[in-house]
Amino acid sequence: MAAASYCTLTARIAISCSATTTAAASSSSSSSRPLRVAVVGGGPAGASAAEALASAGARTFLLERSPAGAKPCGGAIPLCMLDEFAIPRDLVDRRVTRMRVVSPSNLAADFSRALPPGAHIPMLRREVLDAFLRRRAAGAGAQLVPGLVTSLSLPAGPADPYLVHYISSSADAAGRGVLEVDAVVGADGANSRVAREVGAGDYTTAIAFQERIRLPDAAMAYYDDLAEMYVGGDVSPDFYGWVFPKCDHVAVGTGTVAAKPEIKRLQSGIRARAAPKIAGGRVVKVEAHPIPEHPRPRRVVGRVALVGDAAGYVTRCSGEGIYFAAKSGRLCGQAMAEEWARTGAVTEAGLRRGYLRRWDDEFLLMFRFLDLLQRVFYGGNAGREALVEMCADEYVQRRTFESYLYKRMVPGEPWGDLRLLWRTVASMVRCGVIGREVEHLRRLELQLQAYRQENACARSRL
Repeated sequence: MAAASYCTLTARIAISCSATTTAAASSSSSSSRPLRVAVVGGGPAGASAAEALASAGARTFLLERSPAGAKPCGGAIPLCMLDEFAIPRDLVDRRVTRMRVVSPSNLAADFSRALPPGAHIPMLRREVLDAFLRRRAAGAGAQLVPGLVTSLSLPAGPADPYLVHYISSSADAAGRGVLEVDAVVGADGANSRVAREVGAGDYTTAIAFQERIRLPDAAMAYYDDLAEMYVGGDVSPDFYGWVFPKCDHVAVGTGTVAAKPEIKRLQSGIRARAAPKIAGGRVVKVEAHPIPEHPRPRRVVGRVALVGDAAGYVTRCSGEGIYFAAKSGRLCGQAMAEEWARTGAVTEAGLRRGYLRRWDDEFLLMFRFLDLLQRVFYGGNAGREALVEMCADEYVQRRTFESYLYKRMVPGEPWGDLRLLWRTVASMVRCGVIGREVEHLRRLELQLQAYRQENACARSRL
């Protein structure tokens, strides 16, 4: 249907569409026509960008190559996302109020003692969320285009259009198509075609592997409001494994950067760790997908902006990306629409001011902090044991939930932060993380004590 409308439009301006359909520009100046944007990728990032653009009056094309598919994902979202993005409560499969973190030695920390009253962690399926967000974007006026983007023809000058070439997957109108647009939003994941076409630079990716396992009723009841995270070299050398509850199954998975060829062995590790609780389960779906390890070198190139996984917005320590995808898409769409309304153009400088600066001001510190945690605690099993020990601390839990549930870096309490620092050091010492550096400090302390004793004895003899 969408491709057929392109043919009708192009026929009016005497361009043949026997083999290629084209959504062409109006010949009027940019100031007297709506902004035209192609959003490539229909996940939370792309759908949120498309909704923001269409709501502002932009002519928005939302391209998604696999509308029925879904990225492998634990499916946890922060509580604030329900209200901020008006997510209907009936989309939520489970409301997790118990979170358990299990160490390499199978010591468990109950990470929910400090959960605020009435708070929970919503769990949902990506295919359900993504489809809802795309429908809402369409309701705002975005045109859904099922198809695979194959290339991007770059403009010769600042006023020239981008040409987005795609292969339609619509049953009604298969074939090749071209969209002529003023700007492009790349929301097409870690292996972004848009990023490659504009030379946005490479980045390291991890692989996430997940099995959806349907459990017997008694086993499923155990996970009714419980999510589990397992850390250890047997499940991932640099991440964690998870068992997250969904509507009628649990999602059991792991991820890694350093050992991608070993992902199936690591998946066997998480299944073995959780074996008593998922016994009798039946695998109903197996999924794997790359996820970014850090932000891409260039997130805005000309009038092309990258959002979500394509931009690298996944936190290293927790692997969270759904909220950041939707937030970046919305910020980017709003920035494009605002600049067009103000100046009749979209520019790289405007996108850097209106999109990247807002994003970095709000989230850059959070990403750097979580990156630091990942490097400190995921380097070996000793660090992971220390991490789980810290997770049992109520102050740690309270700070974590305040930041995670509402997506803001919450200022700490000075004395609480000082106690946390000492507890962190103590945990790392007990688990052997600090090692030789701590021994060196102890030797210095002993030498200082001996020196003080000698001075005290000398003074007593005077």
